[in-house]
Amino acid sequence: MYAITGITGNVGGSVAHNLLAAGQSVRAVMRDIGQGGVWAERGCEVVQAEIADATSLASAFKGAEGVFVLVPPNFDPAPGFAEARATAASLKSALEKAVPGRVVYLSTIGAQAGESNLLTQHTIIEQELAELPVPITFLRPAWFMENFRWDVAAARESGSIMSFLQPLDKPVPMVATADIGREAAKLLQESWTGRRVVELEGPRRVTPNEVANIFAEVLGRRVSMDAVPRETWEGLFRSQGMKNPTHRIRMLEGFNEGWIEFENGDAGSRKGEVALKSVLQTLVEREGILPISAAGPVSHN
Repeated sequence: MYAITGITGNVGGSVAHNLLAAGQSVRAVMRDIGQGGVWAERGCEVVQAEIADATSLASAFKGAEGVFVLVPPNFDPAPGFAEARATAASLKSALEKAVPGRVVYLSTIGAQAGESNLLTQHTIIEQELAELPVPITFLRPAWFMENFRWDVAAARESGSIMSFLQPLDKPVPMVATADIGREAAKLLQESWTGRRVVELEGPRRVTPNEVANIFAEVLGRRVSMDAVPRETWEGLFRSQGMKNPTHRIRMLEGFNEGWIEFENGDAGSRKGEVALKSVLQTLVEREGILPISAAGPVSHN
């Protein structure tokens, strides 16, 4: 049996679908079991637990052959990352008590970076979980292709997308959530010892300008990508309600400057199957009515 957190999101749901398709038993670990009806209908055991509650988590993970851990995203953490440290402590306590057969933790590209930024939350959690006495894999995916859902409306209505990823001709490592879910399910069913890192991106890296061109193909209209001036970032993020925009700004700078990258670069990462055009086509079909907004940081939903 495999315990899956974050099952109501794109990644967790994909992990569960792939395990069920392989004939495996799945336990859906949910904060709100009222949303678990569809998973119960698919044959999953549904249990209630919260990331911040080590006792309920330990119970949910008990007896599992493998556990997939996905923590809720926090796009505006407090200075010092107190929330991530609390999450790390709760997860470590729960996994020490439950002692599952193996663990796959959904981390991020750049978790090894020495510069503090939004993704440092995963660095903190990785460091804590690395001490566990159970086999653990840190799955580090690239920038989520699905983040472009926030640009569908702008591309369709104005033909102009604002990009924080710069320069516009710099290739960016990206990956589809379907590939992440497929890889995570595969990893959960493997056997290994100790700690390992698996880095994952799509079939090829794509520049922001190429993203605009692909949107143009999908929408059948001209679409351009325009860089958001760096000097406007802080004011813009604060106007959107962020209290501590420095973490997000440093993450974006990390991608742009190249210090948020896979430990072994492009050559050392595993490659997914899903092309960006396929993801954008789906986003346009399913989420074309979303409000105009700029592309956001890496999301785990």
